[in-house]
Amino acid sequence: MKFSFITLFPNLIEPYFQDSILKKAVDKELIKYEFYNPRDWTTNKHKKVDSTLCGGGAGQLIFPQPLFDLLDEIKQKNKDAYIIFPLAAAKPFTQNDAKRLAKKKNIVMVSGRYEGIDERVIEKYAHEVFSVGEYILTGGELPSLIMSDAISRNVEGVLGNMDSLTDESYNQNEEALVLLEAPSFTKPVEFRGLSVPSELLKGNHAKIRNLKIKLSKCKTQYFRP
Repeated sequence: MKFSFITLFPNLIEPYFQDSILKKAVDKELIKYEFYNPRDWTTNKHKKVDSTLCGGGAGQLIFPQPLFDLLDEIKQKNKDAYIIFPLAAAKPFTQNDAKRLAKKKNIVMVSGRYEGIDERVIEKYAHEVFSVGEYILTGGELPSLIMSDAISRNVEGVLGNMDSLTDESYNQNEEALVLLEAPSFTKPVEFRGLSVPSELLKGNHAKIRNLKIKLSKCKTQYFRP
């Protein structure tokens, strides 16, 4: 799996791949990453990539030329390139999307800045667009990282124990319900007057599973009524 990040600010993204699980995945060549800066493709002599909005409005917008040329070049070099734009006005990114996209060979994340990207770029090149939440950020780098992290951990071998993916939030259970993950506990069993549920300590896996499903339903009902 290779992530190609199109961004004006590569330094906002690269450090995330230099520690912990993703660093190990990079070291094992399970995932790779690279950066493209649209300024390197602009024909503007001042290396500008932004301009005012047609019809008026506050802020600047990334204009089409550098992204058209850059994305054309990426597609010519790699027919497997799957292009994603993080956008506020898009469908929510979900765990099922992360699992599905983990099967792609090359994902291209296009991070906008300023007031965003000229819509013609999105219409021409986007395979999919996603939102990571109902809020506005200063750029697309954080959403690109969020999605890349979620996708990466579903790539085979990235997690030390792939069973970790089984009992997580947003996985579908036998009743076709999408549930939040049940609460988790560790030792000590007693701490400052608070106890681990006794059913988790008895070794009966069927009862433990039933308890976790029950707690998942309770948590989902509370946080996502």
